[in-house]
Amino acid sequence: MKERGVGGAEPPCYTLINQPSDAEQPSEVQLRTDLEKGDLKTKTEALKKVIFMILSGEKLPGLLMTVIRFCLPLQDHTIKKLLLIYWEIVPKTSPDGKLLHEMILVCDSYRKDLQHPNEFIRGSTLRFLCKLHEPELLEPLMPSIIACLEHRHAYVRRNAVLAIFTIYKSFENLIPDAPELVSHFLEGEQDMACRRNAFLMLLQVDQPRALSYISSCLEQVGSFGDILQLVIVELIYKVCHHSPTERSKFIRCIYNLLNSNSSAVRYEAAGTLVTLSNAPSAIKAAATCYIELIIKESDNNVKLIVLERLSQLREVSVQEKVLEDLVMDILRILAAPDLEVRRKTLALALDLLTTRTVGEGVVFLRKEVGRTHNSIEHDETGKYRQLLVKTLHQCSVKFPEVASSIIPVLAEFLSDQNELAAMDVLLFMREGVQKFSNLVPTIVEKLLEVFPTIRSSKVLRSSIWILGEFVTEKEDVESVLSLVKQCLGELPLVESELRKAAGGEGEADPETKVKTKEEAEKPHVERSQGSRLVTSDGTYATQSAFSMQPLSAKDENVPSLRKILKDGDFFIGAALASSFSKMLRRLSEKKLGKESERNKMEAEVLYIIANIIRFGLSGKENN
Repeated sequence: MKERGVGGAEPPCYTLINQPSDAEQPSEVQLRTDLEKGDLKTKTEALKKVIFMILSGEKLPGLLMTVIRFCLPLQDHTIKKLLLIYWEIVPKTSPDGKLLHEMILVCDSYRKDLQHPNEFIRGSTLRFLCKLHEPELLEPLMPSIIACLEHRHAYVRRNAVLAIFTIYKSFENLIPDAPELVSHFLEGEQDMACRRNAFLMLLQVDQPRALSYISSCLEQVGSFGDILQLVIVELIYKVCHHSPTERSKFIRCIYNLLNSNSSAVRYEAAGTLVTLSNAPSAIKAAATCYIELIIKESDNNVKLIVLERLSQLREVSVQEKVLEDLVMDILRILAAPDLEVRRKTLALALDLLTTRTVGEGVVFLRKEVGRTHNSIEHDETGKYRQLLVKTLHQCSVKFPEVASSIIPVLAEFLSDQNELAAMDVLLFMREGVQKFSNLVPTIVEKLLEVFPTIRSSKVLRSSIWILGEFVTEKEDVESVLSLVKQCLGELPLVESELRKAAGGEGEADPETKVKTKEEAEKPHVERSQGSRLVTSDGTYATQSAFSMQPLSAKDENVPSLRKILKDGDFFIGAALASSFSKMLRRLSEKKLGKESERNKMEAEVLYIIANIIRFGLSGKENN
């Protein structure tokens, strides 16, 4: 609702109430009749409609006296609650800006409600008075408001303090001794919510009194409720910011609040401590508090907010040096299940690692990698493992001395089901063999160990490239050749696949071998013709051994290279040919081993490449 007041100003609208779109707009005469002659339920509904209409912009000045005469005397709590809303939104002044005479009767009703034996009516009336901006209405009520400070119920006292606070801010002349009054109230009050409201008022209107109160009870601050402790932290921050000489007086209080039972108080106290002191002990206490909050809080949003605040401590060099000593405590945050929290934690820890802490940090990260390997596999686990691999990779680049301890652990993940994590490991190993010549034998050895277990075509192809580039010894070339034959399975590829498709196992009899050989020499079109079958509807169907989908159980036992070739990825064959060419040429140039042995290896390589080419031309792949 917007209404033009004196001077064209728009008075504030405090209350928003949802009005049903299908509600009928009653006439003013009908509302007057319901308010005058209706029963309690009818009057309640009529008063609701009046409130809706006023909020919609209707004036309804003729109903003011009707409401005063027939609703104001009622003691029903629902009516009283609706009347508080009505008095809040109804125009209280005439067009010339003077208070309406009828409001004198309303003021008397307020006074009676402030003396009502029911604490809810008293408290709700006090809250309503916080929204009044007519000093003519408030002035007669001041004695009753002050008297509510001594009411037996905390709800009334709490709202009485708020009412005094808002009235003092707007009309100081109505209660000029409010700070002194509230200060005396604060000294004898036991309820934490009441003390918080009283202290908040002193903080805003009379800081010296608030400071005096805190100074008198510094030792008891730890036993206060969290809502009061938060306001105390705010006061200490303001005082110390404007008067740096007061810091030593209150710094111990902030230290004590770091051990509060409330997470909000600990968070605010840590932030205040960092702004008040750059001493290493203070930074360490605040950072430790942040870390404990992140670990213990269950809400991921809270974890991210506190983690961001912890990261901001790095912006000051003195604070960053303190955080470097806490890097192992920061890594404890990785116990959180949220991936974003883990990502930010790893980034922060990586920036804080030094030559003094990197060894211990790498050991921790290696344990984390092993823990993900042994846990139940799901999407988040794979992504987390990938993050750990990237972090270890960056650690080894930043601190080359730890690379030798990282490579053996990460090499096991080349056979990981998560191809992205496996590729990250491989990129790390590829960078390692190029940057750290002393690690080449270790990397080659680990690659040879895990080679048969790699199932990803991309990872296997890159592994073959690394071996082709960096294998220089004859024994290693023989190992690579042996592993490739092991991963290809039975040779020749075409004949062995034909036997398997025909249902043969192991060595076939000579007659079968002859038939298989003859079939292999036939054109591909003829070989692909299968037996003709008759379906249930009498039509013919052609069945071919190679058109049938292989059983999944058999697929599981297919060697890795053979399965990749059967899936139609023959690019790996080119990688094999190129890598073997490099290795064999290197042996020939250096004349390593006997010539007959080199010739034998070359013949075996040619045989393997020829089998791969023949298998590709035969069309026996699954695709």
